[in-house]
Amino acid sequence: MGSIVGVLITFAMVFGGYLIAGGKMGIILSTLPYEMMMIGGAAVGAFIVANDGATIKHTMKDLGKAVKGPKWTRDDYTDLLSLMFELLKCSRSDPMALEQHIENHEESELFGKYPKIQADGRACEMICDTLRAASMNFDDPHQVEEVLEKQLEAGREHSQHSSHALQTMADGLPALGIVAAVLGVIKTMGSIDQPPEVLGKMIGGALVGTFLGVFLAYGVVGPFASRVGTVNESDEEFYSLIRDILVANLQAHPPATCVEVARQNVPRALRPKFAEVEETLKELKKATT
Repeated sequence: MGSIVGVLITFAMVFGGYLIAGGKMGIILSTLPYEMMMIGGAAVGAFIVANDGATIKHTMKDLGKAVKGPKWTRDDYTDLLSLMFELLKCSRSDPMALEQHIENHEESELFGKYPKIQADGRACEMICDTLRAASMNFDDPHQVEEVLEKQLEAGREHSQHSSHALQTMADGLPALGIVAAVLGVIKTMGSIDQPPEVLGKMIGGALVGTFLGVFLAYGVVGPFASRVGTVNESDEEFYSLIRDILVANLQAHPPATCVEVARQNVPRALRPKFAEVEETLKELKKATT
C-alpha cells in the first residue's frame, strides 16, 4: 500500500507544483497518449527482447509484491519456529514418525497446522530434504551448511531477476523520452511555416517526451524496481532462518536452543519476542504430552 501512496504523492507534487507555478495541463494532456505510446510501447518492447518468458512472468508477479509487501509476516516467523521445534522434537523422540511427516508433508498433520508454510514448496523442500539427509547419517554441520548456503544463494540471485529487469527498463526510459522528443522536433520542423503560437505548442508537446521519460524512470519504474528488490530480499530471510535451525540441530543443540538461535537471527522488524516464542513452545509441549 505504501508504494501506491508514494506514487500518488510523487504525481501530486510534480504536477501540483507545475500548476501552482502557472503551467497549463492542456498541452501535456493533448500529447500524452502519443508520447506514452512511443515511450511506454518502446520500453515494453525492449523489456520483452531483453528477458525470457520466465523472467517476464516473474516480474509481473513481483510487481504485486511491491504493492502488497513481503510474503512472510511476523506471525509466519513464529509459525516457522513452532513447526521446526515440533519437527526437531519428533526427530529426537520418534524418528519413524518424523519420516512420515517429511516423506509426505502435503498430508502431514504436523505441517497442516501451518498451512502457509505447507503450501510453500521451497520451504518444505529445504526442511524435508535436510532432515531426510540427517536421518541417513549425513550429519556434518559444515557440509550441510555449505549445501544450504548454495541453495540460498541461488534463491537470492533468482529472486532479484525481476528487480534487475525493471531497473534496466528504468535506465532506458530517459533515452526513449529523448527519442520521442526528437520525433516531436522533426514534426515541428515540418510545420515551420506555421505562426509562432502554433510552433510553441508543438515544441512544448515535443518536450513532453523528454519529461515523461525522465519522470517515469526516476519517479515510477526505478522506485518500483528498488521496492521489488527490497521485498524479495526480505522474503529470503525466511529461508535463511530454516538454514540456521537445521544447522543448529546438526550441532546437537536441544530443539528449544535451535529455535532461540534462529529467533535472534530474524530481522528486527519481524522478530517475535522471546516471551512469545517461549509461551508458544510451552503450549506445544503440553499438547504433545
